[in-house]
Amino acid sequence: MKLNYKKVGQGKPLIILHGLFGSADNWLSIAKELEEEYTMYLLDQRNHGDSPKSDEWSYKAMVDDLATFMTSQGLEAAYIMGHSMGGKTAMNFALRHPGKVKKLIIADIAPRYYPPHHQTILEGLNAIDMDSLKSRKEADETLAEHIPEAGVRQFLMKSLGRDDDRKFVWKINLPVITEKIENVGEGLDSDKTYDGPTLFMRGANSDYIQDKDKEDLEKYFPEHKLITIKNAGHWLHAEQPDAVVATVKAFLG
Repeated sequence: MKLNYKKVGQGKPLIILHGLFGSADNWLSIAKELEEEYTMYLLDQRNHGDSPKSDEWSYKAMVDDLATFMTSQGLEAAYIMGHSMGGKTAMNFALRHPGKVKKLIIADIAPRYYPPHHQTILEGLNAIDMDSLKSRKEADETLAEHIPEAGVRQFLMKSLGRDDDRKFVWKINLPVITEKIENVGEGLDSDKTYDGPTLFMRGANSDYIQDKDKEDLEKYFPEHKLITIKNAGHWLHAEQPDAVVATVKAFLG
């Protein structure tokens, strides 16, 4: 699969992977703060953004996509950073292709299994009648019946686009994501480790990486460090961008 991507900056290669319902654009503001030192590849993972849609949606498939992308760009190895779902892709990739990962950065996700917890979001997205949708305001009003948080709705609606006939369409593959949402919560299941330098960043107000997860971090990533970003939740890069940029710069050196 040929993934859509944005290329920003100059210097050592850094690949950035977004989370569920997201796209490459989510990390543009962070990338602009790093562009003097790193050539960044911001990827749309399969079934997201402007990358192709597929009935196959698993971490194995997304790891294969990343390996194919690196080959297409002539990248033997790179720094790799992933948030949430993108972090799980990055962790799985590092275990399968450790030689391709110079350093690993994981934003607010642990290696463990997470039960499905996006049902309300999926109900809201599926409640919008795309055939009759006339405006973004109308879409927001329907979403608001399920999702009261304006910031979450604003994030989700970044994936609302138009086709060549100017008809509203979702850039995400909503039917496949709805059907296979369990896949995104899968835990790591491997007897391998990634022994390279690894940074886990967690939001102080998020429960995605808990103290009980430290055993798994040590098991799979023995050379890891865990940093807590103050006054941040799960979307720490949007809530505390300066702290995230400073943390990434210090880790990558």
